[in-house]
Amino acid sequence: MIIEIGIVAGEIWHYLDQKGEVTLSDLTRELDRTPENILMSLGWLAREGHVILVKKDNDYRISLRKDA
Repeated sequence: MIIEIGIVAGEIWHYLDQKGEVTLSDLTRELDRTPENILMSLGWLAREGHVILVKKDNDYRISLRKDA
């Protein structure tokens, strides 16, 4: 499972690098992964300081931390 989380974290990183800031709902819709896997991978990226998560209305905005 940890390998899958790492793979999805890499996919998320590359997606954000290409698209810039996106909502969690857009990210979940665009990547062909389960919502649970996306959330675990985002947690990994957040813990490592690679992403910025901001709650806005009923969703989260996600972007790469450029100084990471």
